[in-house]
Amino acid sequence: MLSGLPEVVDPRLLVGTRSFDDAGVVRLSDEVALVQTVDFFTPVVDEPFDFGRIAAANALSDVYAMGARPLSALVVTTFPVGTLPLGVLRETLAGGLAVLREEGVLPLGGHTVKGPEFTYGLAVTGVVHPDKVLTNAGARVGDALVLTKALGTGVLATALKQGEIGDSERRAMVASMVTTNRAAAEACEAAEIHALTDVTGYGLLGHGLEMAEASGVAIEIDAPAVPLLPGALAAAAAGSIPGGLLANLSWVEHKVQMVGIDDVTVKLLCDPQTSGGLLAAVASDAVASFLGACSRSGVSAAVIGRVVGGKAGTAVVRTGTS
Repeated sequence: MLSGLPEVVDPRLLVGTRSFDDAGVVRLSDEVALVQTVDFFTPVVDEPFDFGRIAAANALSDVYAMGARPLSALVVTTFPVGTLPLGVLRETLAGGLAVLREEGVLPLGGHTVKGPEFTYGLAVTGVVHPDKVLTNAGARVGDALVLTKALGTGVLATALKQGEIGDSERRAMVASMVTTNRAAAEACEAAEIHALTDVTGYGLLGHGLEMAEASGVAIEIDAPAVPLLPGALAAAAAGSIPGGLLANLSWVEHKVQMVGIDDVTVKLLCDPQTSGGLLAAVASDAVASFLGACSRSGVSAAVIGRVVGGKAGTAVVRTGTS
């Protein structure tokens, strides 16, 4: 999509578009770098307040994935006036503001336009020390891969639209999506993390492969170790497959070797996540302390694989540890 556009080259630019990272980073001084990102999408649940919370948590995640602290946010939304009542927009904005308040992020206003489809999200600005920026490009052979949230929001949201999941599964899905990655990011500060990204639209495999490509390494995933949200396996098996999943699958299929993996599991590893968890490449001798920090913060982190030598940007997915 960016082919043919000039690449920005500037000594102040610490992270740009080249590595497909989660946010851009600009050095302001020797002590402060500015982190900026924007994300918005159509509703994934029926309740406007929950949609606002989910979208806000999702937008903030890109800043947390850079090792940064979100500072302020601007609303970006299109709204179909005359099609939906304004109360839907009001409740969505209230949900987003609730998350910003909980995270200590300043809402600065935003921009709303009329459009045929309702979309909502945030442009977020954060800060970080220039020497403490975390990117997806630092993974090292021998690192453990740790995931901080269970997968399955894509197939579950699709099943929800089809009326195919129960209330308990819906509650678990929403609870995961409205939970920010702040606690997981704080745990990263106390451990030796070599690379970090969040798992969102490209799915676990897509974002894992981006990390591998940017780092010049390969990765291995132990499929049984990957946590799944309640009902995700059943939803995928029943055919609740979002369009983004199929696109992700097509993109990764020539980069990944599947060893004894069934088709449903492959789909879940490619499931596009909304407000997914962090994927961290953790130094082998720091894994225990990182998992401990996550546990104390209520983050259900799991070791799901490792960084290995091999062709950069490739992966092997196995049914168990090698």
